[in-house]
Amino acid sequence: QVQLVESGGGLVQAGGSLRLSCAASGRTFSVYTMGWFRQAPGKEREFVGYISNNGGMTAYADSTKGRFTISRDNAKNTVYLQMNSLRPEDTAVYYCAAPSAVFLMSRRDNDYAYWGQGTQVTVSS
Repeated sequence: QVQLVESGGGLVQAGGSLRLSCAASGRTFSVYTMGWFRQAPGKEREFVGYISNNGGMTAYADSTKGRFTISRDNAKNTVYLQMNSLRPEDTAVYYCAAPSAVFLMSRRDNDYAYWGQGTQVTVSS
């Protein structure tokens, strides 16, 4: 069982930066890939990126590649999403998630069983 709590959302102007954090409970954090997803009003939840359990591999959606960076600190049971060059279309509720199977790396939200409560990111133009 993994419990996740996101923080760090807020209001930022276009071109600005934010760093989201996701704190996980449980001693098995280090065996899970961690994913980030987002959901804008009226839209389906979409993949943002993930990081492998040891941080050695990352993957990003085309819309976030080159602007967003995911990192993790397994000693602190925390995963981060650094967002730079933010755009109004990045406005959404951002969620961190852990998959149903350890070591699984996936872009599909259906493969993720554990979710945080979400944190709002609003980018003004």
